[in-house]
Amino acid sequence: MELDLSRHVAADPDTVWSVLTDIPEAPRTLCGVQSVEILTSGPYEPGLRWRETRKMFGMKATEEMMVMASEPPRSTTIVAENGGTEYRTVFTITPDAEGGCTLRMRFGAETTHAPAVSRVVMGLMGKLAEKSTRKTMEQDLADIAAEAERRAG
Repeated sequence: MELDLSRHVAADPDTVWSVLTDIPEAPRTLCGVQSVEILTSGPYEPGLRWRETRKMFGMKATEEMMVMASEPPRSTTIVAENGGTEYRTVFTITPDAEGGCTLRMRFGAETTHAPAVSRVVMGLMGKLAEKSTRKTMEQDLADIAAEAERRAG
């Protein structure tokens, strides 16, 4: 599964970056995030790890996330792995001429290391999972934009 969404934000890239990378504040910024547990100390940089709990399909789901790449304030890559499925989210921030920017979110899930039964289930549930993931991504982008625009005044 691969999804690619973007949204205009009426805030400068530095402000959007500060919202996007403020992991401890994620439960207050992103309505889909119920809790965050930071696993490594230090700034937002490659190697930072945390557990993020969301409500998905009516149930709590906790994933361990890790920053794989960080190029402030332009892009970051976050990865997770669960049951042989690898998840990768790439955020990019591109400034525009009006002082705002475009926030782009590319998400991919790859089941190459998953057991055969997991790949079959993913194939059967793929469309439902894609629809739910798209809705979650759209809400995350809206929430990040709203907080960045609030901070920008």
